[in-house]
Amino acid sequence: MKTFIVAALLAVAAADKLPAAYRAPVAYRAPAAYEAPAAYKEPEYEPSPYAFDYSVSDYETGSKFAANENSDGKQTSGYYTVALPDGRIQTVKYTVDDYAGYNAEVTYEGEAQYPEEPVYKAAPAPAPVYKAAPVYKEPEQEPIYAYRPVQKYSN
Repeated sequence: MKTFIVAALLAVAAADKLPAAYRAPVAYRAPAAYEAPAAYKEPEYEPSPYAFDYSVSDYETGSKFAANENSDGKQTSGYYTVALPDGRIQTVKYTVDDYAGYNAEVTYEGEAQYPEEPVYKAAPAPAPVYKAAPVYKEPEQEPIYAYRPVQKYSN
């Protein structure tokens, strides 16, 4: 019994000197939360005036649209146009500001056209052609194990 206790104590002492790879990892500690300095103040930005304009008119694809927008920093106004699939052109004129919000005026040029689609008749389906099922013939094989008589040699 004493030898068992001594052996257990030696095992505990040996386990205490294990390399770091065998020890439990160190507990994770999250970094402290960032706090902005008390003197920090969010800068106030004034909106900058701007203007932009673009348009596309592609004969091959039929794409036709345009846009224009102007801003003086307080009020934004502009328009955009789109060619609709029914042949009309939709124009939206708008103004945006902090007081009145978004105000839009939508107009359409032209009259909607819905051309008749051509009626296609499906061709009659050809009669199915069936082929005869193939005939399989088992190949002829020699038996793997055959009885062969023992040959006797004479001198």
